[in-house]
Amino acid sequence: MYGKRNTRRRWLIPTAISPMPSSPRTIAFRFPKAHAGAKFARRRKTSAWPIQTALRQLEAANPDLLAGIFGDAPWTNRERLPDETLKNLIEHFSTQTLSVANVPEDELGNAYEFLIKKFADDSGHTAAEFYTNRTVVHLMTQLLAPQAGESIYDPTCGTGGMLISALTEVKRSGGEYRTLKLYGQERNLITSGIARMNLFLHGVEDFQIIRGDTLADPRHIEGDGLRQFDVVLANPPYSIKQWDREAWSQDKWGRNFLGTPPQGRADYAFQQHILASLSDKGRCAILWPHGVLFRNEEQSMRARMLELDWVEAVIGLGPNLFYNSPMESCIVVCNRRKPAARKGKVLFIDALNEVTRERAQSFLTPRHQERILKTFRAFSVEAGFSEVATAKQIVANGANLSTPMYVKWQTATTHADGTKPATLPAAWAQWQADGRAFWQQMDTLVETLDGLDRT
Repeated sequence: MYGKRNTRRRWLIPTAISPMPSSPRTIAFRFPKAHAGAKFARRRKTSAWPIQTALRQLEAANPDLLAGIFGDAPWTNRERLPDETLKNLIEHFSTQTLSVANVPEDELGNAYEFLIKKFADDSGHTAAEFYTNRTVVHLMTQLLAPQAGESIYDPTCGTGGMLISALTEVKRSGGEYRTLKLYGQERNLITSGIARMNLFLHGVEDFQIIRGDTLADPRHIEGDGLRQFDVVLANPPYSIKQWDREAWSQDKWGRNFLGTPPQGRADYAFQQHILASLSDKGRCAILWPHGVLFRNEEQSMRARMLELDWVEAVIGLGPNLFYNSPMESCIVVCNRRKPAARKGKVLFIDALNEVTRERAQSFLTPRHQERILKTFRAFSVEAGFSEVATAKQIVANGANLSTPMYVKWQTATTHADGTKPATLPAAWAQWQADGRAFWQQMDTLVETLDGLDRT
């Protein structure tokens, strides 16, 4: 970096607006002259306003890369951040050399991800707006197997965790991760800034995170249409009610090819946006609550989606994987270039029990993920765990994509043939199996009622 170090305080003081020398591993920033910063570094008693001023100037000097990246932290609020606390914080970090040479990108990026997760854990229900369970994200990424040179997109990217996971997966598989092109859009200003910082700290060079409302104003445009991507990963906000349904019915980007969702649920608006953003070899994995699989008001859109033959798999996951919500979740995998053996078919995986809960946290262990991945890659049938259904069968079932409709749990219950009486545990297991679809619909009803309370 350009600048000089105050030897007594050991703080980096920017001295002029100068670009950093660029290299294949360097992102160039411009550093504005920090008049107040030099004074701040020389004072023994600290004040927060020079820091706030310096950060705002740094954002202003790099609008394309750093706009809003430092958020609206209350640096000058001495009740929340006393001068002594701020001074100790700065002096502590001044003892460390946080260069890429001294701290590898993965370590610095992982530390930042740890802080994001810590904030999510402390944020309750609002965490779902910017953070997705990382074990689920890892599974979704492995399902799509991103390759070097591909373009990867998250239309509701939050803090950028899914994009980072795709990068990590390519690294893990030995691919040239620097050839990846990462794109994201995020409505919240501060969250979009966190996403850009997250990508910076992981050493990502070729990315574009844009702030904006994906449904009302998609910002990733190429020519006169939506930009097309090879891989799309997403956990869209579910059951949005405040959205412009009338505009969607005449969407200028042609994203309403399945139909217009009901006002109270924009889920299939996001689903269609994602499908419309796939390249001709594109594939996507989308995390949803189970309601998108069977709600009556979206039946015609599911039927049209099945006619396209892009749905490759539906994976039912266990409860509590959404922050502050006990609802079961599911992953819908779509592929515009399905292998010939999979055409006209959909794989259903019921992984309800493939989840671990410890210290109020639910997650997928590597064993859980491996079982799901092995079944998906083999497109195999396993009694009580997976089943393959044809598109015609699904449409005949009202285009219902709910996993219990096709994957039947195995129990020890015997039928009325006199061979063996049913035990109490077996009868209980059978009752649970028969009632799952009902309870999934009850979850959807509760979700709807909660939404009415918020409006």
